[in-house]
Amino acid sequence: MFKPVEKKSLADAVFEQLRDQIVSGEMEPGSALPAERALCEMLDVNRGAVREALKKLEQARLVSIQHGGATRVLDFRETAGTDLLADLLLTADGEVNTSVARGVMEMRSALGQDIARRCAMRSPELASELDQICEAMEAAGDDFEELAELDFAFWERIVEGSHNVAYELAFNSIRHMYDQLAGLLIPVLSVELEDCAAHRKIADAIRASDADQAEFYARDLFGRGERRIDQLAGLFDAAKEKR
Repeated sequence: MFKPVEKKSLADAVFEQLRDQIVSGEMEPGSALPAERALCEMLDVNRGAVREALKKLEQARLVSIQHGGATRVLDFRETAGTDLLADLLLTADGEVNTSVARGVMEMRSALGQDIARRCAMRSPELASELDQICEAMEAAGDDFEELAELDFAFWERIVEGSHNVAYELAFNSIRHMYDQLAGLLIPVLSVELEDCAAHRKIADAIRASDADQAEFYARDLFGRGERRIDQLAGLFDAAKEKR
């Protein structure tokens, strides 16, 4: 069940191994983790690393630590937040979890539409800043890493313009996930990143305070990435079935 961890960042390595056991279902909700001393022996680490890892698991709402009692696994689907998505996107074997990938893209699309709508209603003055970002995107050509950064800057301003702190925090979680997996996601999202005209349409709708149009163009843009993920996930799942 457990294996000695590499001596790099002990607490992080212990956290990652326990987290993977929890989210994979190998450690079921309600089950008790081994005692600290037993974990130290199983993982070949010191107690400080185990305690720090358990604290991180508790902060991620993956376990409940009862002082003087057992540390029990929580049902992450009921307790964890969106920060866990980046960890769920890849399986322990390093493969993409297609179900999670689809879910992330659907959430991104649903949120993005309303964020654009709220920004058009509340912050039309941001359009000039969005225009500047669009100009930079056009100048970036086919440099998709640069386009990805500019795209995030574009949506960061729109999120701020929505004046919705819940959307801002959700955007932070998506950005964190994207930063960790940029190498995988940039090629997939190229269908969005290279369409500067679509970004300009969103900026124009925000300038005109046209919430319906801002929502429409955001839905159209995000829908492209969503469909690309769905197509690739289907091919990936089919290939796995043939193995």
